[in-house]
Amino acid sequence: MRKIAVIGAGQMGTGIAQTIAAHGMHVMLTDIDLATAEAGKGKIEKAVTKLVGRGKIEADAAEALLAKVTPIGEYAPMAEADLIIEAATEKEPIKQAIFESAGKVLAPTAIMASNTSSIPITRMANHSPDPERFIGLHFFNPVPVMGLIEVIPGLATAKDTTDRVTAFAEGLGKEVVLSQDEPGFVVNRILLPMINEAVFVLGQSTAGIEDIDKGARLGLNHPMGPLQLADFVGLDTCLDIINVLYRTTRDTKYRPAPLLVKYVEAGWLGRKTGRGFYDYSGDAPTPTR
Repeated sequence: MRKIAVIGAGQMGTGIAQTIAAHGMHVMLTDIDLATAEAGKGKIEKAVTKLVGRGKIEADAAEALLAKVTPIGEYAPMAEADLIIEAATEKEPIKQAIFESAGKVLAPTAIMASNTSSIPITRMANHSPDPERFIGLHFFNPVPVMGLIEVIPGLATAKDTTDRVTAFAEGLGKEVVLSQDEPGFVVNRILLPMINEAVFVLGQSTAGIEDIDKGARLGLNHPMGPLQLADFVGLDTCLDIINVLYRTTRDTKYRPAPLLVKYVEAGWLGRKTGRGFYDYSGDAPTPTR
């Protein structure tokens, strides 16, 4: 694959675009309008400038990477893409609308993929022009750093589609986990119940924020505690994923923790809003309760 389109210029979309461009492929980056797409490229430029300053890459390599990222304000240019990756917010109606619109320009041999972290692929494929060429391609945040990609074929996904996307993912220097199309796939099926249970433990006053996270770091040898990780992911995203698990399976073990719901209702979404389980307004994060 030589030309890729990424729909969504937020944290995940820009990370995906940066990673693809770093591996020599051209990327078209879009969002709700051209200005937002251009702002997304600005985020990539800021990220690679930091890498140059730290001696991680050379200045000419950074310049070459940025030259491969083209912001666009409409879907029409994506007719030239070999692969279109949707990286929008974890809201199914928004994703469905993207697939229907981008599907109108999808080239006859091109593939459409979703970076969804939990929503069933088979269901979303019905909103694409060809379910055989639709697949889940789940990157992890931060994309340039994390070494894993989940590849999730839907019920109708052709083997050739799975093979091509797996080869693409491995070409980015990532390890691939192949998952069946079950809610949450592999990693989030394991991770989100743990985060949700940590919030239950906090809400029931079994332990405080620092002790819960310390317990996971030292007792489970995790690099980051579950509440700190939830802040990093975004509490709204965590709630979206656990709701997908709950609503799709109807299994009460996935019932969202009431405190998680309250934090999202309060707009305390984690690092991106400056407050979640930790307060990020100072020099170092401090527990909010």
